Amino acid sequence: MIQPSLWRVLEPKWRTALQRLREERSRGPGRLLILVLAASGFWLGVFGILYRILKYFRGVEDVGPLLAGKILGVVLLAFVGILVLSNVITALSSFFLSKDLDLLLSAPVDWLRLYCAKLGETLLHSSWMVALMAVPIFVAYGVVFRGGPLFVPYAVLTVAPLLVLPAVAGSALTLVLVNIFPARRTRDLLSIVALGAVGVLILLFRLIRPERLASPEGFRNLVEFIAVLRTPTSPYLPSEWAAQAVMGFLRGKIDLLPLALLWSTAGSFVVLGATLHRQLFAPGFTKAQEAAERFVRGTLWRRTVGVMLAFLPVAKREFVIKDVKLFFRDTTQWSQLILLAVLVVVYLFNIKTLPLHRGESVGFFYITLVSFLNLGLAGFVLAAIAARFVFPAVSLEGRHMWLLRSSPLDLRALLWSKYWVGTIPLLALALLLTGLTNVLLQVQPFMMAMCLVTIVGLTFAIAALALGFGALFPQFETENAAQIPTSFGGLVYMMAAIAVLAAVIFCLWQGVFQYVRAVYLGRPVVIDAWMIWWFAAAAGLCAGVTAAALRAGLRRMERFEF
Repeated sequence: MIQPSLWRVLEPKWRTALQRLREERSRGPGRLLILVLAASGFWLGVFGILYRILKYFRGVEDVGPLLAGKILGVVLLAFVGILVLSNVITALSSFFLSKDLDLLLSAPVDWLRLYCAKLGETLLHSSWMVALMAVPIFVAYGVVFRGGPLFVPYAVLTVAPLLVLPAVAGSALTLVLVNIFPARRTRDLLSIVALGAVGVLILLFRLIRPERLASPEGFRNLVEFIAVLRTPTSPYLPSEWAAQAVMGFLRGKIDLLPLALLWSTAGSFVVLGATLHRQLFAPGFTKAQEAAERFVRGTLWRRTVGVMLAFLPVAKREFVIKDVKLFFRDTTQWSQLILLAVLVVVYLFNIKTLPLHRGESVGFFYITLVSFLNLGLAGFVLAAIAARFVFPAVSLEGRHMWLLRSSPLDLRALLWSKYWVGTIPLLALALLLTGLTNVLLQVQPFMMAMCLVTIVGLTFAIAALALGFGALFPQFETENAAQIPTSFGGLVYMMAAIAVLAAVIFCLWQGVFQYVRAVYLGRPVVIDAWMIWWFAAAAGLCAGVTAAALRAGLRRMERFEF
């Protein structure tokens, strides 16, 4: 029997992608232009910041290139940690829950071609964003250290196996889990996998102890400091091999050993993954056909959430209870709360360990500056969380949305229920994060009040943007909720949220600067018309964005076609 080629197995996927591109082009070049401009602006921002840092490092003899190599190693290690977790989640859908599996398994397709096709699909879906993030980083290294035109193919040869390794590892881990638990119940284990991955990543990061590199006075002498920089974090980490290969090329000392280690390890992983796939895929796919177990049922939520929301009209209360149940039924959603808690603890710990001198005028200036920058960072964190939990809210309704539209229920009540279900937890996290960091920094009451009021306004605006863009760019056919934020609409939302955040921070800085200057010079603080005007502009911007986004989302929901 003639076996179809790997290209023929992949043909339906790339033809579907081409058809979607044609549909996007038929709607006009506006969406593509927005994406290109947003991506270009983001790339230029990352490139500009890293270029300034690396240019400074390059001017420091001997130590500078070593510091640049350490930074690259930490960045690549973070990329590997993200990719492993992303591939575990994506492989579950690609290998066991994809809609085209019934057709592929009934066709005369060899097991190796099937494995390569699904591995490639998993790698593409989980790694494309990290690959795009790596572009401005490697461009900055190539420009600063004058890598020349040959650095481009060399960087591609270095990054390619670094993307393959997490894809194979994530797919193999998913394959083992599915054979222990059915695929639709394996999602219940993702919380453990996620927690373990983040725990290992944090442990490795703390073992690196990057704060020591910023304080060379903590070493006994310069020789010990340089020895720490020269020593690899771990000789067994692929991220260290990639960093050594790149920095060796840029410094004119090409060492092919790290590159050979990367490609040989990636090839060995693919062979081992294919062998594991041949032995375990068939029984795992059979178990994947079992129905999912639902643990969120009964009257528990009605007795708790229903009683708490008794003051709401019946339609709004039922919508809220439905969304809460759907959230906790999907383990891939609520399990990420564990990761969020771990990251918040690490974030607060890093704020606590900042070497700020409190009580002096210079110390006051730096504390206020860090508090103000922390406000922007907290807003970015909220935007990322909203992209994961609030943005997919409309898309997760799936084909059931036509039932809601054809029913006499008010779509406005549906939109507002989704908005408040996402906003209230987000607001609690925002107040906790901002309040605790300001307490740890021991900021003045004026800055504390300003930060708390601002983060409330930003939370309302960011949640509205997420829900509005989620309604404008729905993904009703998605097989995995984790893939929704990485769509075109998710990227546009993140760029819009960053733009709003930057505009609000700019307005606030105009007013806060007057306060900081007065305290720094020992003058009395006077809240004049200038400060009031800029604070009002920031508040008006948040209110306007919230109203406009929700209104646009409601109008789009009223025009849904199925």
